Amino acid sequence: MLKKFFSNCKESYQELVLKTTWPTGKELASSAVTVLIASLLIAVVVFVMDKAFQGLMTTIYP
Repeated sequence: MLKKFFSNCKESYQELVLKTTWPTGKELASSAVTVLIASLLIAVVVFVMDKAFQGLMTTIYP
């Protein structure tokens, strides 16, 4: 069982080091900007929906 564990650790390390392609700094920055813009857009949509629902509830229950 211990041999199997160490074998698994060795294979995981080899895959991480040899087979994984890491993004370049430019790709990483581009992805970060995309995530930031998407997050801000979703936040604005949720804010607008919240304000609309609040206005609707205020109209229904004064």
